[in-house]
Amino acid sequence: MIPTLRTSRLVLSPFTLDDALEVQRLAGDAQIAATTVNIPHPYPDGAAERWIARHQTEFFEGHGVVFAIREPRGGAIMGAIGLVIDDDNRRAELGYWIGVPFWRCGICTEAARRVLEYAFTELGLHRVHAHHLAFNVASGRVMQKIGMKREGVLRQHHLKDGVFHDAVIYSILKDEF
Repeated sequence: MIPTLRTSRLVLSPFTLDDALEVQRLAGDAQIAATTVNIPHPYPDGAAERWIARHQTEFFEGHGVVFAIREPRGGAIMGAIGLVIDDDNRRAELGYWIGVPFWRCGICTEAARRVLEYAFTELGLHRVHAHHLAFNVASGRVMQKIGMKREGVLRQHHLKDGVFHDAVIYSILKDEF
């Protein structure tokens, strides 16, 4: 089972199918789609259910872990954060999205720090990397705040809505955390 992690202000726990409508509402915001690579707009009916249904299998097979970022009282969803794991190389890619009502509150930074701690101490990973679309500087600030170092830019790496975008790559090693 996907574990539950806690911080001073957050609970990071598995999604359930009961969360699907709220995922669709939050992730379906045009501002979320505009700043991420894999979230479509409009967000299709049934997509959240299919996404949530894969989480336990991916975790069990060692391919990844996804957490709902929740308020500690009431469990309202604020976003999602997870790792795509490459166990052969003891590394993972960190990814996240935060619902627009929760932007600029430090939620993502706090959740990301806790996920890094989990990655290095409980999963035994050596390296965690992440990337953001170059124009999404807020996501880059999160990566910097959690101690990731900028490695470079993949020029015109993502095609989104008919436009090529640069991706800025960050990483952190276990001994740097």
